[in-house]
Amino acid sequence: MALIAVPQPYDFDTSLDRFTFWGVDRANVWHDGGLHRVIAGRDVRITEAPGGVDAEPLDSAIEATVRKLLGLEFDLEAFHAFAQGEEVLAATVERFPGFRPPLAPDPFEALVSSITAQQVSLHAAFAVRSRFVDRFGEPAELAVAFPTRELVALATEEELMSLGFSRRKAEYVLGLARADLDLGGLAALSDAEVKTRLTALRGIGEWSADWFLARYLARPEAWPAGDLGLRKAVLAFYPEANDIRAAGARFHPFQNLSAHFLLLALRYR
Repeated sequence: MALIAVPQPYDFDTSLDRFTFWGVDRANVWHDGGLHRVIAGRDVRITEAPGGVDAEPLDSAIEATVRKLLGLEFDLEAFHAFAQGEEVLAATVERFPGFRPPLAPDPFEALVSSITAQQVSLHAAFAVRSRFVDRFGEPAELAVAFPTRELVALATEEELMSLGFSRRKAEYVLGLARADLDLGGLAALSDAEVKTRLTALRGIGEWSADWFLARYLARPEAWPAGDLGLRKAVLAFYPEANDIRAAGARFHPFQNLSAHFLLLALRYR
């Protein structure tokens, strides 16, 4: 195996538990203490190791994806210093010093996952997402590669509906797959430009665009104010807040990581 260094402290299990907490994720499969994901057609096993994680197999393309998945774009050291000025964040950092939010490694995957999660529980969303991955993805030894945009573009509404998508969500996923928008090129744009491009697509609203900024692009000031979970977290710890989007200014310039840590704090409250 080959080590990928991760800034310490790092809590492997807590950081990656979103891949098991809400249900089975066929694109990110836990097995025997390790996380499996198909990268460049190969089933890669990621396990905890001193100073980081071991990945097998490992090459430059695999390493780039694993680093993205582990959220190594986040500057947690600077955030931890900022968090000391916020009682709730400081307590959460103290309780979970090794928590590092993972990121979606692929922009199409990030957006399909958001569409799947619109107006349903995350347990239901994970179930539909896993059936979608199994149906259209390329299987490897344990995990299944997330379906490609090109393959999904050839699907029908009926095929998606048979997996649990509503007709409207099936339309959204197919529209996204067939759109001319260069999803990879969004990384070169400002937050505002990204949101403008994404919300021009049918079925991608501000909530989905905010989570794309947060969970794919790792933008520091992304603040998914329309998220029900984040709203519950903000009101639980800051009951005086009457405008969730405005409340994000309190956490500038670390709104994204603050949102993740507030959600973590609410889960373990």
